[in-house]
Amino acid sequence: MAGDPGVTSGAQDLEVLIVGAGFGGILAGIKLKEAGIENFLILEKDAGVGGTWWANTYPGCACDVQSHLYSFSFEPNPDWSHMFGRQDEIRHYLERCAEKYGLTPHIRLSTEVAAAEWRQAGNRWHVRTGDGRKYEAPVLISAAGGLSRPAYPDIAGLEQFRGKIIHSARWNSEVELAGRRVAVIGTGASAIQIVPEIAPQASQLFLFQRTPPWVIPRPDRKITRAEKWLYGRLPFTQKLVRWLLYWRLEARATAFVLFPRMTRFVEWLGRWNISRGIPDPGLRLKVVPSFPAGCKRVLLSDDYYPALTRQNVHLVTRKIREITADGIVTSDGVETPVDVLVLCTGFQATHPFPEGLIKGRQGLDLTQRWRDGMEAYKGMSVSGFPNLFILNGPNTGLGHNSVVFMLEAEMRYIVDALKKMKEEGMPVLEIRRGVELAYNKKIQKRLSRTVWASGCKSWYLDENGKNTTLWPGFTVEYWFRTRRFRLEDYINPEPVEIPQSRRAA
Repeated sequence: MAGDPGVTSGAQDLEVLIVGAGFGGILAGIKLKEAGIENFLILEKDAGVGGTWWANTYPGCACDVQSHLYSFSFEPNPDWSHMFGRQDEIRHYLERCAEKYGLTPHIRLSTEVAAAEWRQAGNRWHVRTGDGRKYEAPVLISAAGGLSRPAYPDIAGLEQFRGKIIHSARWNSEVELAGRRVAVIGTGASAIQIVPEIAPQASQLFLFQRTPPWVIPRPDRKITRAEKWLYGRLPFTQKLVRWLLYWRLEARATAFVLFPRMTRFVEWLGRWNISRGIPDPGLRLKVVPSFPAGCKRVLLSDDYYPALTRQNVHLVTRKIREITADGIVTSDGVETPVDVLVLCTGFQATHPFPEGLIKGRQGLDLTQRWRDGMEAYKGMSVSGFPNLFILNGPNTGLGHNSVVFMLEAEMRYIVDALKKMKEEGMPVLEIRRGVELAYNKKIQKRLSRTVWASGCKSWYLDENGKNTTLWPGFTVEYWFRTRRFRLEDYINPEPVEIPQSRRAA
């Protein structure tokens, strides 16, 4: 999977170029091969296959969607160890898929894209990587995902801290935690998995909480040998389990997008989880959220609340004022000395691409197009960016089901698009700006009536309060909407409208 030694100057000519070797990139490669397309490459910035499941190695890292559903529909794994997959198992699953479907020769590891630019002359994407290699392809598929750029907190003094700093998405296992004073900043999905794992090691653990999340029980268990035998010998049984899980999770959208008041049952479950895990009434009050369940991501854990009751764990709810060379100062002026900072501050989900990375027609930067918030037609196509398809793009994320289901729907649509281009003899396709705007206007109108618009701040929303990440409906609806590529929604390119606020002087 190393870089191609034959490409030292000039550009390697391809039919399709894929960025990212996580679930989206591996799926894209598999489906392209099924469609008879062999001249493609997958560029992966990390040293291994797996995307977020390669990069995130923090203690306790696991998925919050059941293993049987968080996998490709055409490639079931009868050997999952638990109902909810662990990080290493999911990574190994993707590695096996890459090998089984012959993607290994198509993957270039440790190859980060530095710039991708559409050039009208030749109708091709010109891609340059960090090591200076160049690639050209008429079609570019971004499978980088929304969980690829860690978000670091904007806290005064962070750079002057003399101890060790670890971000949950860039875990450093060589940092010694045993016997150290550890501060964890953030109480999101990674924090509730990390805290129970590292609390027994630390001499003192200080958990700095800005907003408590809703945490409900995690229905996890080991999958028995009998079940594994059954899934291996009678594959339809595992398909049945997957089908039942899908519809059980799909039903949750009823509360999130149609009848937000139904989330009160989730709140009851969360309060019950608190009461069974924390005996101290005072501590209980500190972890009860003040917003409706679902407004922020609902988390799953059975051991998070009990971990907070340990004698060496201290929940700090005062706002952080600054970080000093030796500790953290809160709003009351009290400084807490610590040896290690663990940042559980998530990802730049609403800004997945840095400025200058992707440029479309007439030099239009993708961040420029998205100056008022991310948006794309069906989450995949952006006006001004011909032959670019984005997997897990704007408003295709989920708060209730498996994103792998969405990815499979997207790749079916993209493969259909490539077939239509060939059949119609159209070398270039670009979504009509009017179609794109009308589509996203409807998406935002629907989102305004969901539980995610009930008033809290979350990573679903950008700095303007716009929800640019989540799909506002049932996944079966998205599947239906993407079942066929609509050629009439696309055009051969017209002049790009350069946003006035960013027009060159």
